[in-house]
Amino acid sequence: MGNYETYKYDVVVVGGGGAGLRAAIAVAETNPALKVALVSKVYPMRSHTVSAEGGAAAVIKENDSFDEHCSDTILGSDWLADQDAVELFVKEAPSEMIQLEHWGCPWSREPNGKVAVRPFGGMKIERTWFAADKTGFHMLHTLYQTSLKYDNVTHFDEWFATKVLVENGRCQGITALELRSGQIRVIAGKAVIICTGGAGRVFPFTTNGAIKTGDGMVMAYRAGVALKDMEFVQYHPTGLPGTGILITEAARGEGGILVNKDGYRYLQDYDLGKPLEVTDSRHPVKKTMELGPRDRLSLAFMKEVEKGRTLSGAYGEYVHLDLRHLGEKKVDKKIPFVRELSTKYAGIDPVYEPIPVRPVVHYMMGGVDTDIDGAASMPGLFAAGEAACVSINGANRLGSNSLTELLVFGAIAGRAAARFATEHPELDLTALQKQGADEQERIAKNFIRKDGGYERVATLRQEMTRTMESGAGIYRSETSLKETCNKLAELRGRFSNILIEDRSLSFNTELTSALELDLMLDVAQAIAHSALARTESRGSHQRTDYPDRNDEKFLKHSLAFRTDGAPRIEYKDVIITRWPPAERVYGR
Repeated sequence: MGNYETYKYDVVVVGGGGAGLRAAIAVAETNPALKVALVSKVYPMRSHTVSAEGGAAAVIKENDSFDEHCSDTILGSDWLADQDAVELFVKEAPSEMIQLEHWGCPWSREPNGKVAVRPFGGMKIERTWFAADKTGFHMLHTLYQTSLKYDNVTHFDEWFATKVLVENGRCQGITALELRSGQIRVIAGKAVIICTGGAGRVFPFTTNGAIKTGDGMVMAYRAGVALKDMEFVQYHPTGLPGTGILITEAARGEGGILVNKDGYRYLQDYDLGKPLEVTDSRHPVKKTMELGPRDRLSLAFMKEVEKGRTLSGAYGEYVHLDLRHLGEKKVDKKIPFVRELSTKYAGIDPVYEPIPVRPVVHYMMGGVDTDIDGAASMPGLFAAGEAACVSINGANRLGSNSLTELLVFGAIAGRAAARFATEHPELDLTALQKQGADEQERIAKNFIRKDGGYERVATLRQEMTRTMESGAGIYRSETSLKETCNKLAELRGRFSNILIEDRSLSFNTELTSALELDLMLDVAQAIAHSALARTESRGSHQRTDYPDRNDEKFLKHSLAFRTDGAPRIEYKDVIITRWPPAERVYGR
């Protein structure tokens, strides 16, 4: 694969989405003398943050409070969130959102000019800021344009990070594949921040873009850092069958309802909490069944399937999301992108017809184990956004917290990494260059120059996604999880016989697909084995053989450590401050 080059920076940020951009800006502002490398396998404006539609939560209205936001987040997490992290998050959220406004994010407004908020699932009070239904799009534009102001931030666009470099007991940079040249480069850094997002692509039906393959999570995992709470995978209740494209929760926040094949509003039959009135002088809010927490709406769908009350299509079972009663004017004003997506990808105009929807994998609550500053157990390594688990999301993320989380903890991790880089200036470049040469040889030997392979990337990937859906999906059991764990072990073995027919170097998409599959198999094993070990039901983790929550044994975070075989699962305590565990009920 030719010679390699070494680049030297103070802080290396891996991932060009919302968390990565916010972290890079924070480093640049904390110490303008620090040089920052922002490494992204796609152009930043194609990062998955761009697809978030609904909004971002932060306390701004007079009828709201920090304690209420904390309470909703902890309740939604089924008490698995670290409450010190939640309190920090909630406190920092409004200032981050206002900062984004000052940088140019066009938040939607009320007629009197104040920031508008909408209701979101699992929240007792309206606190979700939004920019129509293209919130992530506008946030990412704002962050990217702001990052361009800083001369000390260098963009490495279309560079695929492959490995965390560890020397002298600390992280000292990464290796990355320059997609244009096909060469492995060393990007040395006194601190590294992983902001590569989630790994929804290990499942067949997901709202996640094709780039969401768990890259950064596995880089940390292979360097010896634990992946925390990986068994908790959030399904969004309203994705388009087939494509998995998200129909935002904002559609339900604006009054959309879910109905089964009989046109019956089936959520009234399930334990989602009774309608709850929360009012102030200006905003009467009626909490509806459709705004229950995401895990419970997805579970209700599965019960409807069991009862034979769903519709069947080319991509399995589905129900209808009905917006027709909202009227064309409201749809075009509040959720125009929903109409655009439904028309383009389902051939349905929601003003006149209901939208077919089904639960699809949406978000990973788990990720790289970090402390409240975004620091991992490996000195010099940090993480933020969906790739990290700080943990504010616990067993079930509260809708609209994720966009705010990437701002709050992206900034916190950036400032912490800047301090670490300033305090640890030395780098062992000779050793890093040797590691870079080793990584280049590994990829050349196992992929580019390899002969005799016969397993197809697409075949193994499809088998992986199928076993994850069947064994580690919305409902799980010991039998299903063991089958999935065994299948994943088989796939890991078969991966060594992978066939790469394209031997070219420049933009070799077959190579990058193989590298991504290699990473996804590690993620999938961490999810499945963590789920097998947790013999209780909590939030998004539902065991049919252990239907109850077990605080005595499992009020703990799981930690998956990589070994030569199956992951090793350990546990550590959840941090409880002011909200002791209680029954998880809504609107009672």
